[in-house]
Amino acid sequence: MEYQQTLAELKNGILYITINRPQKLNALNKEVLTELAHAVASAQTDKEIRAILLTGAGEKAFVAGADISEFQNYNLEEGRQLAKDGHDNVFNAIENSTKPVIAAINGFALGGGLELAMACHIRIASENAKLGLPEVTLGLIPGYGGTQRLAQLVGKGLALEMIFTADMISAEKALQIGLVNHVVPQTDLLAKADELIEKIKSRAPLALASAIKAVNAGFNPKADGFQTEINEFGNCFNTDDFKEGTTAFLEKRKPEFKGV
Repeated sequence: MEYQQTLAELKNGILYITINRPQKLNALNKEVLTELAHAVASAQTDKEIRAILLTGAGEKAFVAGADISEFQNYNLEEGRQLAKDGHDNVFNAIENSTKPVIAAINGFALGGGLELAMACHIRIASENAKLGLPEVTLGLIPGYGGTQRLAQLVGKGLALEMIFTADMISAEKALQIGLVNHVVPQTDLLAKADELIEKIKSRAPLALASAIKAVNAGFNPKADGFQTEINEFGNCFNTDDFKEGTTAFLEKRKPEFKGV
């Protein structure tokens, strides 16, 4: 698939995905969502890809929301389908990715942009970032997982306050409440993300995938998180990476994981 609204580059085992609509503050439209869905799905079966870094083009915005003009005249059924397609193809796909996904939030992350960042496994923000869910000012609520993931990350009370007021918060505030993992100067944002990903890349890929599955199961009311952990823990024993990791530990050397 040829991408028009995003940039995708594989370098040193990292798939860098950049939403490339800086003139629109990288707002999400149908094309962006289609390209994100394709990139994330393709990454799952590409053994060269060890992790995914998601960011926005320019210095103003990660993603400043959804392109309202595309759904302004939708009816009830069209609105439901819009949310369902986004959940299934993009946001849940990112959350359930077997490859770790890190969001580098380089500016405004509002509405669907914050929901996109929250679907990622780890969030790093630049000092100038502003985050919020302003949907109620449009007569809407967050429709791409925002009501669920924000409450999971910061707690019910703070999530409802952010949604009710539609206020933006600073990167520092986001760090204080656990919405982001790190805050750095904008000039250091990608370097910090690369530093973190390089450490992650040195770990066992199949174990990382199992950890993602087990942690996510704990937030899924239809799943048994503890049983999922037991199953995934057991699955690790059937991998060459487990044998390599334990052997390397006993031999006092660094392991060389192959993802098998």
